[in-house]
Amino acid sequence: MKWLILFGLFASLALLVNQMARAGELPKVGEAAPDFELPDQNGVKHTLKEFAGKWLVLYFYPKDDTPGCTQEACAFRDDLHKLTALGAQVVGISVDDSNSHAEFAKKYHLPFLLLADKTTAVAAQYGALMNLGFIKFAKRYTFLIDPQGKVAKVYEKVETSKHSTEIIEDLKQLTEKGK
Repeated sequence: MKWLILFGLFASLALLVNQMARAGELPKVGEAAPDFELPDQNGVKHTLKEFAGKWLVLYFYPKDDTPGCTQEACAFRDDLHKLTALGAQVVGISVDDSNSHAEFAKKYHLPFLLLADKTTAVAAQYGALMNLGFIKFAKRYTFLIDPQGKVAKVYEKVETSKHSTEIIEDLKQLTEKGK
C-alpha cells in the first residue's frame, strides 16, 4: 500500500512538473516569427522588425557563462564571418539580465547582440521557456528567420559544438533555393 501511495505521489509530482515546464507552442515553419522588444547587453532595446530584409539566427540559451552556452556562443562568434557572408545576423536571448549579458559578451568577445528576456515573455512566445515554478530559463532552441520575418527552420535539438556549422549549411541550402 505504501508503494502505491508513493507511486501516486511521484506520478502526480511528475505531471505537475511537466505542466509547469510547458511553454507556449513553437512557431511553425512558414509562420511569421513572434515580434519582441528586448534590451541588449548595453541596455539598448531591439525589435524583430530591425532585422527585416536579413536572415536572423535567433537562438535561445539557458544561462550566461555556463559550459554549453559558452561553447555555443563562441562557435557563433568564430563562424560569424561565414554567417554574415550568407546575409545572416546572430542574436542570442536568455532570461539573464543585461549586466550578465554584458559580462558574458566582454569575457568571450561576442560581437553580436545578447537580449535580456527578464520577464520570460519572449521565450514563452517562442515555446522556449522552461518554467519549473521558482526557476525559469530558456530552452536551447534556435529559430532561423527569413528576410520576410517568417520562420524558415526550428532547431529543438541543439548540439552546441556543431550547431553553428549546421546553421551555415542550412542557410546555404535556403539561400540557393531563393535564387
